[in-house]
Amino acid sequence: MGIAREVFGDALPVAERYAAFLADAGVERGLIGPREADRLWDRHLINCAVVAEAIPDGAEVVDVGSGAGLPGVVLAIVRPDLKVTLLEPLLRRTTFLNECVDLLGLSNVEVRRGRAEEAAKDLSVDVVTARAVAPLDRLAGWALPLLRPGGELLALKGERAAAELAEAGPVLERFGVRTTELLQVGRGMVDPPTTLVRVVAGQDAGAVGRQQRAPRRAKGSRKRSS
Repeated sequence: MGIAREVFGDALPVAERYAAFLADAGVERGLIGPREADRLWDRHLINCAVVAEAIPDGAEVVDVGSGAGLPGVVLAIVRPDLKVTLLEPLLRRTTFLNECVDLLGLSNVEVRRGRAEEAAKDLSVDVVTARAVAPLDRLAGWALPLLRPGGELLALKGERAAAELAEAGPVLERFGVRTTELLQVGRGMVDPPTTLVRVVAGQDAGAVGRQQRAPRRAKGSRKRSS
């Protein structure tokens, strides 16, 4: 708890309420595995909180596939300057997230039910976060259209981070990304440090996303003349 106090500072009591809610309702509703309850702090809360090191001041953040709120809720707790949208398609999870936000009194959080492909029609943000959602090649296709030019996808990844980044090369090239890199955050706080894949969006991400969402006519169909 010494490290948790260092990471969360004055927000530690809020983080403790969140941890208790995860260990109770989160496990009961299947959002957190029963075995995770005893290692919530190092494996989940602190692991997510250190991602804040990579996020600019006052950023608008969308947490894609937020699930139990990791990392979105944690980032909102540790960084009240952020405006965080928790984007989740499943009703039972958005219900949990809304209860969580009310319980913790997080005025900087909005819970939104839906898929990233749909949200990209009216969301344009500085940062997209994601943890244990999908391999990077698929995740990039969902996340990049949500970003403003120069915005960043921060994907929490494990030991396959470098391999996933290499495999996602063709997708990232198609979206015209500016740069990619692997980052490690939380040194001295979590062991091993949290690994992030950072992808910086170019000018074309939104246009590519709209092309992918555009309905296609069946092969051989013709436009009917009036």
